[in-house]
Amino acid sequence: MKWDWSVVDEFMPRFWDGVVVTLQALAIGSLIAFTLGLVWAIAQRSTLKWVSWPVTAVTEFIRNTPLLVQLFFLFYVVPEWGPSMSPLTTGIVGLGLHYSTYTAEVYRAGINGVPIGQWEAATALSLPKSRTWGAVILPQAIRRVVPALGNYVVAMLKDSPMIAVIGAFEMLGEAQAYSNETFTTEALTVVGVAFIVIAYPASLLLRALERRLVQ
Repeated sequence: MKWDWSVVDEFMPRFWDGVVVTLQALAIGSLIAFTLGLVWAIAQRSTLKWVSWPVTAVTEFIRNTPLLVQLFFLFYVVPEWGPSMSPLTTGIVGLGLHYSTYTAEVYRAGINGVPIGQWEAATALSLPKSRTWGAVILPQAIRRVVPALGNYVVAMLKDSPMIAVIGAFEMLGEAQAYSNETFTTEALTVVGVAFIVIAYPASLLLRALERRLVQ
């Protein structure tokens, strides 16, 4: 099949629209995942069972439910009980919520990896819990898990096309729509190359960051 550059030129404005949506979903979704994941991880360590047990149950449920099902639930079912969200907002919330359960496990591993002596030293100094977490435990734990958190950003990028099913057309959604309208495949190829161009350098950067943090 002959490559048609005119099709690519015609598709590019829609491609850049899709890039903007993809980056919005990735950036805000990652922020939600990182922040909420840390909340989940700390809550799961609570000595109060009425806090730790429900949080554990919720995170396990979300982690073991397909992201696609969660997006449909947020977009079609949740509005029956409360205010509805735009497709893009729903996609961002869905990605952030889903991946927060994975980042919670990453944070938990990092927290568990902090030497027990650090906890004992904080207790010996009579540091309040907020000071213990903020100044002693979390700085050490987060430093250990930054590369793993970065891996989930790359994973979120690769899952971002799923938000197109609820009408938030990111790169692949725009390409699919354009290909269906014109019966061409060049747009899909462009998007495939774009994902490689974004994801591969990001993975190399994460490896370099991991080596630096391990030293």
